[in-house]
Amino acid sequence: MKFLSALLTLSTGVSATSTAQSYTGSPKAHVKNGTYEGIYSAEYNQDFFLGVPFAQPPVDNLRFRLPESLNSTWKGYRDAKDYSLLCSENCLYLNIVRPAGYEEHVKLPVGFWIHGGGFSNGGGGDQRYNLSFIVEQSVKIGKPIIGVSINYRLSLWGFLHSNEVVGEGITNLGLRDQRLALQWVQENIAAFGGDPKKVTIWGESAGAASVGFQLTAYGGRDDKLFRAAILQSGNPIYYGPENGTQRSQPGFEAIVSAVGCYDAWDRIQCLREVPFFTLNATMNGSVETGSFGPTIDGDFVRTYRSQQLRRGQFVKVPIIIGANSDEGASMSPTGINTTEDFRAILSSFLPSSFQDAILEAYPDDLSVNVVASLGDLRPALPYGAQFRRSASFWGDYYFIASRRETAETWASHGISAYSYRFNAIPAGVPPEVGVGHYKEIGFMFNNLEGVGYRPDIRPVEGKGQSYIDLASLMSSSWASFICDLNPNNHLGKDSKIAQWPKYRVHDPENFVFDANVTNYAESDLYRKEGIALANDNALGVLHR
Repeated sequence: MKFLSALLTLSTGVSATSTAQSYTGSPKAHVKNGTYEGIYSAEYNQDFFLGVPFAQPPVDNLRFRLPESLNSTWKGYRDAKDYSLLCSENCLYLNIVRPAGYEEHVKLPVGFWIHGGGFSNGGGGDQRYNLSFIVEQSVKIGKPIIGVSINYRLSLWGFLHSNEVVGEGITNLGLRDQRLALQWVQENIAAFGGDPKKVTIWGESAGAASVGFQLTAYGGRDDKLFRAAILQSGNPIYYGPENGTQRSQPGFEAIVSAVGCYDAWDRIQCLREVPFFTLNATMNGSVETGSFGPTIDGDFVRTYRSQQLRRGQFVKVPIIIGANSDEGASMSPTGINTTEDFRAILSSFLPSSFQDAILEAYPDDLSVNVVASLGDLRPALPYGAQFRRSASFWGDYYFIASRRETAETWASHGISAYSYRFNAIPAGVPPEVGVGHYKEIGFMFNNLEGVGYRPDIRPVEGKGQSYIDLASLMSSSWASFICDLNPNNHLGKDSKIAQWPKYRVHDPENFVFDANVTNYAESDLYRKEGIALANDNALGVLHR
C-alpha cells in the first residue's frame, strides 16, 4: 500500500525523522528568524517542514493574550521534522509540504488549510488532511502548489469570552491565531518556494467558517493576506446564532469558580496562573461551562455576517463554495417520527409562527427530501419515519442556505464564485446518513488509501474506478483553482466532463461531484421556499 512513510503518522506514532536519515542534503529554508531543516520524501518527491512555530507559545503570562510574533533568532539549523501535537494550549505551529525542485526556479501558489472540528477539536497534523496527496496531484496536472496547514487555539484556550475578556481586548483568539499565521506566510513562505501574492485560504466545516471570518474580519478589511478562498460546508454567515458577552458570561463564571479565581482582583490574570491540567479539566466535563466559539466582539467580528454581506463588507476575492447533498443527515436529531416530533425540536429555538412556516416549506414528501439514495424508504428507529424531512431542514439551516446566499452575493458583486454540491456516498457510511457532513474530505485531498481514517470507513475502499476518478477530478479542480483561480483548467481532465460554470444571479448553477453519473452542472433552485426563509430571516430570527 502506498503510504506516506516519511511523515509522522499520528495513529501509529511513527516519527518522520526515522526515514530522513537515509537521505543526505535535507531541505533547508532560510526564514526571517533563522534556518529550518526539513525532510525529503523520495516516495512523493516532496519536502516536508513540520511543526514550524508561527508565534510565541501562548503559555504562562501569554495565556489568554493576543498571539505574539516570534521575537528570537538563531544560528545553524532547527529541525522541522515532526508534527506538533494537536491543539491544546501550546500549539501555534504550521506544516509546509512542497514539491521538490521548484524552489530554485519559480514561486508556487499556496493552499493554506484551516481544519474544522467545531472550534473545539482537530489539528493540522490530522492525517486525514495529509497535504502530500493533493500536492502530488497538483504536479501531475501541471498546476504545482505548496500546501500549508495550521493549528489554532480551540475551545476555552482560543474562544474564552466574558465582560473581562472584552475589556482586555482578547476576544476570538483562535481566529487571531489564524490571522497571525497568514501574516507569517506573507513574510516567510518565499523561503520555501511559495508566492505570498498567491495564497488561497481553504477549510471545511469550522475551517470553512474560519475562512468566512477571515473574509469578513474587521468589517471586511483587506489586509492582502490572500487572493482567493475555498469554503467547504461552511460560510461567511455563521452556521448558528451568534451571541455577545451575556451568552458566554455564565460559562466564564463557572470556570473561574471551579478553579478558585472567582474572587480574584484580576480574574483573567488568575486564570493565567492556574496549572494547565486544572484549567483543562473544566473543558472535559468536570464543570458545566457550555461551549466556546467565535463571538461578536465589535472588533475582529464586528456584527452579524449576513448584514456584512448585504453591505458589501467582505474581502472581494474569487471563491469555491459548496456543501454536501445530505449535510443535515449528520446534524438532525433522531427519533423524528411525526410532525409533532419535528415541531418540538423547532420550538426549542424558533418562534411559533416561524415554526409553521418551516413545516410548510419542508413537507413530509420523500420525493423532495434529502438522502435521495434511500428512494421511497423511510428510516427506522433510531432515525424515525420523518427523519429525512428534518434532515432537509437542518442541512439548509446549517450550511446550504448560507452557501446559496454567499454565492449570490459574490455574483451580484461581479466576483467569481464556483459553487458545488458533493453527491457521492463514501465507504462505510450508513444509508440513512448518505452524503452527510465531512464526506467529501477524502476525495478532495485525493486520499485514496484512507490514511488517518478508521479501517472500516476509508472513503474509496472497494468502491471501484469511478470513485478514484472522482477523487482525481475533485483534487485536481481544487489544485487548479489554488494555482490560477480556475478549477477547470488542468491537464488530464476528461473531455466528457462538463465545465464548472461561474455562479450567476439570474441563472444560478452548482457543479455536482458524483461517482455514479457523469459530473454535471445543475440549477441551484431546489428547496427554494425553505432556503429563502432562512436567508430572508438570517438577521431577525436566526441571529447570524
